[in-house]
Amino acid sequence: MTDVRVRFAPSPTGPLHMGGVRTALYNWLFARAHGGTFILRIEDTDQGRFVEGAEAYIEEALAWCGLSPDEGVNAGGDFGPYRQSERSELYRAAVQTLLDQGLAYEAFDTPEELDALRKAAEPDVFQYDATTRGQLRNSLAMGAEEVAALKASGAPFVVRFKTPDQEEEVQFEDAIRGSVSFKSSVLDDKVLMKADGLPTYHLANVVDDHHMRISHVIRGEEWLPSAPLHVLLYRAFGWDHPVFAHLPLILKPTGNGKLSKRDGDAGGFPVFPTNWTDPKSGDTWPGYREQGYAPEAFVNMLLMLGWNPGDERELFTAEEAAKEFSLERVVKSGARFNPDKAKWFQEQHLRNAGSAAHVEALLALAEAQGVNWTAEQCHAVLDMMLERVAFLPVIMETGWLFEAPTDFNAKLVRKKWKEETAGYLHDLATALDGVDDFTSENVETAFKGFLEARELGFGQVLLPFRIALTGEGGGPSMFDFAAFLGKEATLDRLNRGVDAVLALKASEEG
Repeated sequence: MTDVRVRFAPSPTGPLHMGGVRTALYNWLFARAHGGTFILRIEDTDQGRFVEGAEAYIEEALAWCGLSPDEGVNAGGDFGPYRQSERSELYRAAVQTLLDQGLAYEAFDTPEELDALRKAAEPDVFQYDATTRGQLRNSLAMGAEEVAALKASGAPFVVRFKTPDQEEEVQFEDAIRGSVSFKSSVLDDKVLMKADGLPTYHLANVVDDHHMRISHVIRGEEWLPSAPLHVLLYRAFGWDHPVFAHLPLILKPTGNGKLSKRDGDAGGFPVFPTNWTDPKSGDTWPGYREQGYAPEAFVNMLLMLGWNPGDERELFTAEEAAKEFSLERVVKSGARFNPDKAKWFQEQHLRNAGSAAHVEALLALAEAQGVNWTAEQCHAVLDMMLERVAFLPVIMETGWLFEAPTDFNAKLVRKKWKEETAGYLHDLATALDGVDDFTSENVETAFKGFLEARELGFGQVLLPFRIALTGEGGGPSMFDFAAFLGKEATLDRLNRGVDAVLALKASEEG
């Protein structure tokens, strides 16, 4: 394989959708798998749709995902500039080459004239191509003097690509889809240079990919219909085209069609990697980062939306995936997004990283909430809670971690709290008071010794013990939690909890 050079080339016309992040990820992985170069190129020639802040958003989102480019606007490199608006001379020279060879032409049709032609063709579709160009206002149909006069008058014009006069089969090999072919008659004479002198995507991406020595163009399936035009453009310039690989769509959770922002709004899940605030309306759309997802989990989720390792594994770090990634294992059909599966990936990565990896983050969350935990206390909380939460902030919503409960699960109390339960717990408090080194292991030993001495079962005491300390019926190991609280706080909660439950039962019976 030749030197691998791939590019992610987004347009700064809005926030980076998760589908775009997946395209960037697959390019990054392919580059890493082959010791190649990953390039970030900003395709900003559509000035009419330019959105302030979108380019910075793209770079920040990729950085959060760990997909830093080897070359790009900020990374630098030998093939810049990496912003298309700064490469105008290159595009003008390319267009002139096509004009000189008769492979492109100037068209003076106004938008109003073209709209009229489209309406007149209904219910069929009007196409500017080999069958119609001879009757339209362009340099192929008009004389040289008329063209010169129009230019002299300042009449706006575009430059269009001249598709083949005779129908032919345009064929290329797609690294994912195999042999792909289109009839040239389905192609129209696409605009290459707009009236404002800026290139369209079709021209700019071909010219840039050639001059940046891109070896593989890995992009979304929505660009597949444009691929034959790009093949013809490469041929017109006398260049070899790169390997094409068109990725499957990410489909909405239910029904048909591509995942969109509307699906996220309706389903209550993000479709953007980080929060995006529209600079015009001020509206904000949620991102995975701000909802508590780890970047590793988000990237892993995207990895599996369209690729498989050939076995049952689902959990990968980006580095692990790069060792095994290949375009041959990218699926052809659309990959359906499942928000519940996204949460599953978050849970797995949160837990697999281990408590130590999250201590600093939990310290920051505690500090923001005014909770004065030490690093050791945070580690203990994580040991207790990691298996029970998907997101770290949920830990800080667990009130009984910070203070004794004031509300108790009345339904659970009615079902599990017997007449003799209060006496058992008062006696348990006495037993626990005798534990000098109040570790989880010692608390457990004392608890089991108390049960054995009183010939009691776990169910008779453990759940009431939990209710007294937390007010709830579920949670981490009570021995770990008691050790976290310490002897004094445990005994205080236990005695106060028993009194509160007895008062609750009395009020219900009265």
